[in-house]
Amino acid sequence: GLEVLEFENGQVEKNYADGTQEIQFPDKTVKYVFPSGEEETVFADGTVSRITATGERVVEYANGNREVHTASFKKRRYPDGTVKTVFPDGRQETKFANGRVRVKDSDGQVLVDTVVDGTAASKQW
Repeated sequence: GLEVLEFENGQVEKNYADGTQEIQFPDKTVKYVFPSGEEETVFADGTVSRITATGERVVEYANGNREVHTASFKKRRYPDGTVKTVFPDGRQETKFANGRVRVKDSDGQVLVDTVVDGTAASKQW
């Protein structure tokens, strides 16, 4: 059956027979923990965060931005099609919707910047 726990601070935890756990926080955030180890959190502003069984995190923001976090990178996709990737060493790669690509090192120095017509304006600093 269903087990419901209510706490003084307003938090409510529901434990379902299939092993799924639903946690309702006082700020209206709702977190689901599934038997597979996956998690989904829905925030009051509409942001949804999912964690896969392998630890990959996907965050979908109410404004249309989408982030993917893995051990190898953190990537954010913007509604206009721009994609920014940050690597563990601090290096950043931004692919703009118009085709432009910019790569920065961990200190923020531009290593590669292509212009819109596709020709590379590559410079080592």
